Amino acid sequence: MTVSPRYDQYKDAWDTSVLVEIEVGGRIETVRFFHCYKRGVDRVFVDHPMFLEKVWGKTASKIYGPNTGIDYKDNQLRFSLLCQAALMAPRVLNLTSSKYFSGPYGEDVIFIANDWHTALLPCFLKTMYQSRGIYMNAKVAFCIHNIAYQGRFAFSDFYLLGLPDNYKSSFDFIDGYEKPVEGRKINWMKAGILESHLVLTVSPYYAQELVSGVDKGVELDNIIRVGRALAVYGTLALREMIKNGMSQDLSWKGPAKNWEQVLLSLGAASSEPGTEGEEIAPLSKENVATP
Repeated sequence: MTVSPRYDQYKDAWDTSVLVEIEVGGRIETVRFFHCYKRGVDRVFVDHPMFLEKVWGKTASKIYGPNTGIDYKDNQLRFSLLCQAALMAPRVLNLTSSKYFSGPYGEDVIFIANDWHTALLPCFLKTMYQSRGIYMNAKVAFCIHNIAYQGRFAFSDFYLLGLPDNYKSSFDFIDGYEKPVEGRKINWMKAGILESHLVLTVSPYYAQELVSGVDKGVELDNIIRVGRALAVYGTLALREMIKNGMSQDLSWKGPAKNWEQVLLSLGAASSEPGTEGEEIAPLSKENVATP
């Protein structure tokens, strides 16, 4: 199953008549699901005016903003809506197009979230579902296609996300750029990296590029490193990393608050011979930024 916004009136996608209510920005919005079955895949589209009304024509479409690099003012609400709808779809849609499968997909699923627009998905999975005993076996893999676009917004907008305050540290970010928002910000992609179970990239080369420095990682290179360190600490994968000359880098000063203690807790790795001060390197032959 794929879940996407319904940006256009796709001729092959039919109304499922399934409606759900979603809270975004302190108000309740009703969304409808459309569906088509193509090339062996259930393709689900989330229908709401916030998506459909911003698109015009086949060549003049403006999906993310009126101009390149400029967000629509309601983008945080739009993609919060998408993430919540994507979490609902496997449970509420009764799909019967495939000859191999019919019915709801259920709760034993893996969500693959793509880029900053879907970075709230792991946060909502934990706060809205797993905290209530739902989707307990579900996991989230966060795939980075283009790290240049991260979903950076004013920190005062955190309330729009509807998340508990203890998630602020995962979003908290002070960057080196003046635009589009000055000063302290929230960074959706940073939260997606830290809160997901696995972080992927589109190729082994891009995985190496993202952790090669602040420019290539667009100020998230160290966040990717610490996300990976947290994922492997205390596991057999850590032993493999140490054996191959890879370990945690405890020398960097992260921009996010509350991570100092997390980094110090990883200090056990530095007691291994020959590992002190070495940086995490990408696992060879794998297109992953976390194991």
